[in-house]
Amino acid sequence: MRKIFLYSIILLISASMLLPFVIMLMLSFLPEGQIAAGNFDFTPTLDNWRNVFSKIPAGRYFLNSLIVSGLTAAGQVLFSAMAGFVFARASFKGKDILFYIFLLSMMVPPQVNIVPLFWVMSSLNLVNTYPALILPGLFGGFGVFMMRQFFISFPAELEESARLDGAGTLKTFFTIVIPLAAPALITLGIFTFVSAWNSFMWPLIVTNSESMRTLALGLAIFKGSLRELTLWGEMMVCCTICTIPAILIFLFGQKYLINDIAAGAVKE
Repeated sequence: MRKIFLYSIILLISASMLLPFVIMLMLSFLPEGQIAAGNFDFTPTLDNWRNVFSKIPAGRYFLNSLIVSGLTAAGQVLFSAMAGFVFARASFKGKDILFYIFLLSMMVPPQVNIVPLFWVMSSLNLVNTYPALILPGLFGGFGVFMMRQFFISFPAELEESARLDGAGTLKTFFTIVIPLAAPALITLGIFTFVSAWNSFMWPLIVTNSESMRTLALGLAIFKGSLRELTLWGEMMVCCTICTIPAILIFLFGQKYLINDIAAGAVKE
């Protein structure tokens, strides 16, 4: 009886969290006149989707976001893994101080760095380019900290065995360490991808042409243009386009994400 009660509570909580997404998806397929009249009998139509894609280059926005988010996630996973491995295994003077600097960078609000970052990108003539959108996201204190903690608990005997077989540090890292660290790398990749996908402030500042806008920025500007006449169906289309890719990424990597979180809670 107790299990039934607990499962019922979990189902209710899950349903309450999923309900807004279901309503958003349904409204994106309802005719605008039907929504305005408060008639929510589900008679699906693709008019809202056609209107959005005819008014704005949503496909271009989607491609920009995919390129920026994918390369940002891949770059941060690689650099964080390399830095985390060095902090976990190497011994050099000032290692602890340098690591504390990385930790301090996590405490600085991102908004503080916007002006200096824009100045750097402007000085390098990278404004309104993919590098300007990607480079600031390649490095992060959270990723370095997360990978260092993972590699500290990683069995060093496997690396020693590889070295005895004649493998160098780079070969050991890419052939032994990286494959076994897949759960942690995928977890970091998911967090980074979703963060870059939803980024709004930095793309708003560093881009000045419609062709370079990311999906979150482009759709936000489009929704802002609907203030005088609220087209709920088209707004729900925008929200759906922004939401679905992030949900799919999470569903794809949830097994690794859950396993990595569970593994981090276990003490040997």
